[in-house]
Amino acid sequence: MAVAIVGAVVALAVGVVAVLAASVASQLAANAADASALAAADAVSGAAAGEPCALASELAARNGATLVSCAIDGPAASVTVAVGRGAFDAVATARAGPPGWDDG
Repeated sequence: MAVAIVGAVVALAVGVVAVLAASVASQLAANAADASALAAADAVSGAAAGEPCALASELAARNGATLVSCAIDGPAASVTVAVGRGAFDAVATARAGPPGWDDG
C-alpha cells in the first residue's frame, strides 16, 4: 500500500512539473514577443535607431527566443517568436504601434 501511495505521489509530481515547465515556456515566449514588437515599433517610429526586424530579432534572442516572423504595417509591428524549453515549445505573437492605429 505504501509503495502505491509513493508511486502515485511521484506520478503527480512529474505531471505538475511538466505543466509548470510548459507554463514557464509560454510566459517566456509572451515576454520575448512583447519586447520584440516594442523594439520593432520603436525603430519604425524613429525612437530607436536600426532596422525594425533586426532589432526585434536581437531582443528575441536576449530573451531566449527565436524570431519566427516580423511584419511592419505602417507604424505598427507584428512579431512571432518561439521558445524551446526541453520537450516544450511555445510560440507567441505580439503587435505594437501607436494608440488607435487601425490596420483595416
